[in-house]
Amino acid sequence: MHTVAVLALDQVIPFDLSVPIDTFGWARLPDGRPAYRVRVCSPAGEVSAGAGVFTVRAPYGLEALAEADTIMLPGVADPTAPLPPGVAQAVCAAAANGTRVASICVGAFVFAATGLLDGWRATTHWRAAGDLAAMYPKITVDPNVLYVDNGQFLTSAGAAAAMDMRLHMIRKDHGSAVAAHAARMSVMPLEREGGQAQFIVHDLPPAPAGATLEPLLAWLEDNCDRDLTLDEIAAQARMSSRTLNRRFREQTGTTPLQWLRRARVRRAQYLLETTPYPVERIAAQAGFGSPTAFRERFRRVVGTSPQAYRRAFRTGVLGADEKPTMIG
Repeated sequence: MHTVAVLALDQVIPFDLSVPIDTFGWARLPDGRPAYRVRVCSPAGEVSAGAGVFTVRAPYGLEALAEADTIMLPGVADPTAPLPPGVAQAVCAAAANGTRVASICVGAFVFAATGLLDGWRATTHWRAAGDLAAMYPKITVDPNVLYVDNGQFLTSAGAAAAMDMRLHMIRKDHGSAVAAHAARMSVMPLEREGGQAQFIVHDLPPAPAGATLEPLLAWLEDNCDRDLTLDEIAAQARMSSRTLNRRFREQTGTTPLQWLRRARVRRAQYLLETTPYPVERIAAQAGFGSPTAFRERFRRVVGTSPQAYRRAFRTGVLGADEKPTMIG
């Protein structure tokens, strides 16, 4: 089992500490087994959190970093403070043995203090990017991305961007189905428009359990290859277009047509990952009017071309006569 060590230093930011515990802890393999073992480590048995609001007792010490497959570095209240004795050495020793290391928000300062980011591109919260670049001139700081994946070393921007990074890590470790499940458990809509070139899983916006639109959402997912209009969707829901739009926003935070576009991108991602089908066929099966429209929409949402996405994330190929199925 993949072991994730979350390093809790004094004055750790509570959100940065807790969310990776939940995100990795929620991830489940297809057979239901946990995908990760999560351990909280600290150079001291007890550290303050939330600028002294409460304390955290870490059950593991720095020695646990050597046993981890991934080390997460949360931010601290004063990111410019020197590292406690032994922290940099323990992180560097683990990295030398191939352990993946990722920072959350201003945890990039902790990461940078180890020297491991020298010569690499990295990011952090936009408000702290200038300070990080000034303190560590050997690092190329990019404040305009959600996260940076250098392979073994990853850095994320603010707290929400760290969610994108963790889901990206789960996707790389265990595939899109496991990542999609973790996204739903995190109630995390993953579409990030605006040209951020991130390889992320674009799951569908979740509806609350028991939501009245659940049957309609299932119908939309099954029929996303059709050229549906708002009136047709409203007729399926047996309500007016105006009422449908209002209830959709109440229950999903988006509109029916926006939700449908996300469903199409999600289906296209799955087909690119699991089939040898050409782009033209995938465009048709995912409900895009033309291959050109598909390529343009896919690049705008995912930040790369369909072919580049396939090269990066193809996990398997279905038989010629098998019908692709959607991930739940």
